[in-house]
Amino acid sequence: MNYKTIQLTMEKIIVIGLGNPILTDDGVGVKVAYDVEKALGANIPTNLTITEASVGGLRLMELLVGYDRVILIDALLTNNGHEPGTIHQMTLADLRHISPTQHSASAHDTSLVTALEAGIEIGLHLPTEFSIYAVGVTNILDFSEEPTPAVADAIPKVVAMVLEELQLLLQPI
Repeated sequence: MNYKTIQLTMEKIIVIGLGNPILTDDGVGVKVAYDVEKALGANIPTNLTITEASVGGLRLMELLVGYDRVILIDALLTNNGHEPGTIHQMTLADLRHISPTQHSASAHDTSLVTALEAGIEIGLHLPTEFSIYAVGVTNILDFSEEPTPAVADAIPKVVAMVLEELQLLLQPI
C-alpha cells in the first residue's frame, strides 16, 4: 500500500480588518473581517487568527509579532482617479510606494513600513508574506455605521477574495 502523508500548513496566519466601523467608509476592513469570520464559522483552523484593529504604525506591527503571513484589509482614499469601491490588491512593496519609510522624531508618526523595519532590526518574528486588500473610499469622516453604496458593493467581493486566498493557503500540502 502507498500511504501519503498529508501535512497541513502550520504557518501562523492573521487576517486584520483595519479601520473604524462608525466612520462610514473607514470601517470597510472591519466589515470584511467580520464577514470572513462569519463565513468560516466553526471551521477556523488553529493557525488562523481573524481580528480587527483601528491602529497603525508601531501598534499594528506589534499585532503581527509571531505570525508568518498577514492579510490586511483597509480603506484607501481615492485621490488617484480610481472610482470608490475599486479593490486594490497590494503587496508590502506597493505599500512602500504609497507610504515610504520615514525617519520621524516621534514614534507616534511611524508608518507600518517603518515599524516593520524597526521590528526586523530588533529581531522580532514578523510576517514575511503580506497580502493587502485596499478598497477605494471617499467618506472617512462622517459618523455612520453604513458605508457609501460603492464601498458596500465592494465588501462581498473582498470577502470572496480573502476566502479564496485562505482556501489556497490552508490546503493540505
